[in-house]
Amino acid sequence: MSEPNLIMAREGAAGTLLMNRVKALNALTLEMIRDFQHALDSWKADPAVKLVLLEGAGGRAFCAGGDVRAVREAALAGDRAPVAAFFTEEYAVNEGIANFGKPWVSLIDGVCMGGGIGLAVHHGPQVVTENALLAMPETAIALFPDVGTSHVLPRLPGAIGHWLALTGARLRGADAVHAGLATHYVPAAKLAALRAALVESGDVAVLAQFAESPPAASFAVHRALIDHAFSQPSVLAIIAALEADGSDWAMQQVATLRKMSPTSLCVSLELLRRGAGMNLRQCLDEELVLTGSVVHGHPDFCEGVRSVLVDKGSTAHWQPATLEQVDPAAITAMFSRAG
Repeated sequence: MSEPNLIMAREGAAGTLLMNRVKALNALTLEMIRDFQHALDSWKADPAVKLVLLEGAGGRAFCAGGDVRAVREAALAGDRAPVAAFFTEEYAVNEGIANFGKPWVSLIDGVCMGGGIGLAVHHGPQVVTENALLAMPETAIALFPDVGTSHVLPRLPGAIGHWLALTGARLRGADAVHAGLATHYVPAAKLAALRAALVESGDVAVLAQFAESPPAASFAVHRALIDHAFSQPSVLAIIAALEADGSDWAMQQVATLRKMSPTSLCVSLELLRRGAGMNLRQCLDEELVLTGSVVHGHPDFCEGVRSVLVDKGSTAHWQPATLEQVDPAAITAMFSRAG
């Protein structure tokens, strides 16, 4: 018998969850999402469970995101039901974590992207090591920041959330703490001892014994430019602000943005603008509308997944091909309401 993809156990005062699709970097399947829901339902009212401990198996990844290859295959087949089930149930888990009511401790030691961030960011503490690598890379596959991050990202300091959402910038553990996506920095060498202490005590106060001050943020030197450029009202205005700065780093951001799906960039920026004024449930509802508009209603998603994950590293052919060709009315039409 093979092991389950999500191993659910009781250890001491903790409920433990181990994502266990090692070869797939613990990417989430619908089966795993349903197992998460079962854990939430089982442990929320169980007085013996003082906290939940969430980890990724294999040493390389916490969770690399959702299984978007399977979503693409369903979309290509015109099969809406599994796509709707995946996102509806995943977002329900995100909301369930936010409302869990007990500490939900994520030990992030490796890759944590997309859906993995959705499992960690809505309720904490979030513990990162020097090996952690966090990102929301959705614009590269013509998706958008989902799993409730349209609520979280606009609330990060300055325009950091917009920068992360549009460029897919990758943050190491220390950077994630400075950006507001993690609460504690613990060196990987201390992680096993921290885990044992949490299981034994059921008390997140033990984190203070293991956490260290993170190294300075690698993006600190660019912070003023991030806040200035990525707070502009449109993607083209963001690019213009970066080009006006003209530094090597600024031009790297421009080059990155120009590679992304133009439609996805515009959808993502509008989503974060709306998300800044909505609660988590409203954000998840809006994201669910967009999954239909983007996955089934626009060719860029299937093309983006093909170029990044199927034919790895190949050039994507976006429709429309440039930001200048994007019709603002077409972007608005993808959302649940105008405005």
